[in-house]
Amino acid sequence: MAHLARILIFPVKSLEPVAVQSATMTRSGALKGDRTIGFFDDRGKFVNGKKQPRVHLLRSSYDALTRTLHLRSVDGQQSGSFQLDENRASLQDWLTEFFGVTVGVRENAVAGFPDDTDAPGPTLISTGTLKEVASWFPPVTVASIRQRFRTNLELDGVPAFWEDRLYGAAGTVCRFQIGDVTLEGTNPCQRCAVPPRDPATGEGYPEFARTFARMREQTLPPWAERSRFNHFYRLAINTKVPPDQAGKMIHVGDEVRLLDAR
Repeated sequence: MAHLARILIFPVKSLEPVAVQSATMTRSGALKGDRTIGFFDDRGKFVNGKKQPRVHLLRSSYDALTRTLHLRSVDGQQSGSFQLDENRASLQDWLTEFFGVTVGVRENAVAGFPDDTDAPGPTLISTGTLKEVASWFPPVTVASIRQRFRTNLELDGVPAFWEDRLYGAAGTVCRFQIGDVTLEGTNPCQRCAVPPRDPATGEGYPEFARTFARMREQTLPPWAERSRFNHFYRLAINTKVPPDQAGKMIHVGDEVRLLDAR
């Protein structure tokens, strides 16, 4: 049975996730608490892993109850704890020193800061897909692949690339349910400069994107909508969630059901 095996919330965009047993849908379609905090440079652009490899040298944890962000560098030479309401200026100074560029901290508790503003729902992948992709890059582990692709929802009980059933031709959606929540799959997610890097060190894997694209094309399942692949550096799916689903919850263990089958 297809079921939800893992839920990851990323409180701070580009930093470490929190595994939870349940999550609430917001009116924007995002999971409550996901990517609601973001770092920005003095031009208003994201300071993230796409542009700042030093993100990989930063460890974090976030306490939502106290709104406190704990940070440390992997070498242990820099660390700090910052309550977002009282210590934001100090946090921005700390981040500016760490990254070597001016950094501001912003919050959007309503919609967060999704990568795809047209499909701001949770991203989704299957455990089978993570295992298959890990096999393309020895000795990279499944846990490392999971960290590299940073997906919110992980399904199990299905074969690799099962999630490629959850989108169709451009301009269409494929509806599916996780528990009582209806979601709409929109497109296979275009990947960036982050997956080729070791999440622990920032070190790049040689020819990662090229190898990935070649293997993705070779293993593309027959149920995938091939017209959505102008290139094959795509993995996981982006989703939208209808506004009337706001307030509903998904839970680890929930059954996944296709409403628009491919």
